[in-house]
Amino acid sequence: DMQLICEAYHIMRNGLGLSPQQMSDVFGEWNKGVLDSFLIEITRDILKYKDEKGHLLERIRDTAGQKGTGKWTAIAALDYGIPVTLIGESVFARCLSALQSERIEASAVLDGPNILYQGDKTQFLEHLGKALYTSKIISYAQG
Repeated sequence: DMQLICEAYHIMRNGLGLSPQQMSDVFGEWNKGVLDSFLIEITRDILKYKDEKGHLLERIRDTAGQKGTGKWTAIAALDYGIPVTLIGESVFARCLSALQSERIEASAVLDGPNILYQGDKTQFLEHLGKALYTSKIISYAQG
């Protein structure tokens, strides 16, 4: 769930150009429907938390650790020939997250896309919420 939420956040921030407050509002709306969960709720709260230094989220280190359960699941799935693609990708995302210095170096040299979506953002967010919900279903089905 956390990786899926991170991906939705990334799309809202870098693809739609939403502010932390706007993203908080979106997560708040999502938390009133089928996406209602503790993680969606605390994401909403973290995004809107602001003090005299600004939004808290901008000061949180962007690396994630692992307990190993996703890795063990992916290894076991490979051993048994069972596709758990979403779980595997989540493990890989955490591995990339741990490579903070390498990511910083790469971002100084490699320009990524910086084009914001120009269409109907409300409709896009509706589709994003449905994609997040569908991804959660797939994740739960995989294990």
